[in-house]
Amino acid sequence: MSSSATDGAKNGKSFDAIFQVILRELTSNAPDPGIQQALDWFQQVLEYNVPHGKKNRGLSVVDTYRLLKKNAHIPEEDDQKAAVLGWCVEIRNVGLIAINDAFYLENAVYAIIKTHFDGLPSYVKIMELFHEVTMQTITGQCLDMVSSRPDEPVDFSTFTSQRYDSIVKYKTAYYSFYLPVALAMYLAGIYDEDSHQRAKAILLEMGHFFQVQDDYLDCFGTPEILGKIGTDIQDRKCGWLIVQALLICNAEQRERLQDNYGIDRPECIQRVKDVYHELAMEKVYKTFEDESAIRIQDLIGKFSGSLPPSIFMSFFNKIFKRNK
Repeated sequence: MSSSATDGAKNGKSFDAIFQVILRELTSNAPDPGIQQALDWFQQVLEYNVPHGKKNRGLSVVDTYRLLKKNAHIPEEDDQKAAVLGWCVEIRNVGLIAINDAFYLENAVYAIIKTHFDGLPSYVKIMELFHEVTMQTITGQCLDMVSSRPDEPVDFSTFTSQRYDSIVKYKTAYYSFYLPVALAMYLAGIYDEDSHQRAKAILLEMGHFFQVQDDYLDCFGTPEILGKIGTDIQDRKCGWLIVQALLICNAEQRERLQDNYGIDRPECIQRVKDVYHELAMEKVYKTFEDESAIRIQDLIGKFSGSLPPSIFMSFFNKIFKRNK
């Protein structure tokens, strides 16, 4: 095993250990014995929903914080605080059905932050950031839902580049890309507006690129590698492929898309894919991918300012040419 792989495994284990600390803090020692059963339930909610998957968002907080400290000796307590913030990001990522569980997990983040950061210079900034990104994510989710309502006919007039860009910016880019880096910056004592604006500009661009990749892989990716079968077509999503197809298709192709998009039948899904193939959407995506890579790397080189470019390149290297 390579040294980087060994370090990654070690970092993953230490990150997982912090989750157990957080779990005990949130669910042990009930102030009122009468609520212990609720805390036991919330412990199951946390254990079932949170500590699984790749945890890339959470680990990105830790990795970015270490890069910002520029290989200086980091006290174990500070490293653990970065991991705590990482788990706050992971907890927010959980998809839930029960509204009470959703309220609990949202507020669990703020309880964790208060326990570990109250009194620190970064406390208020971190709290404000989570509130801000929560509102942005809710807004993006709403845009996504109203663009693909199952109770109404598909309205291609709303499937615009502007609508797509807004969905991606608010639903994905702020939360998945800007939030982990901004948290690490605040923990490292970087508060100036200029540095945060520079980071935001780069990371929102990267988040847009990431979501376009997701939309492409949903249709053209290999299900065995992705671990799922794409459903954007039948779910009538305002995705990158359909938005681009509507920009370049002819009247006959648009009619076929209109007649079949959003219908959950294999033959309808295939007809949409047939139009994508006619329009050479795979080639359109490859051109976008190459142009985006040049644009993002140029942005990193010219716009990082006092921030280490390695922060952004570590993100970029994880997502460029990915297949899942």
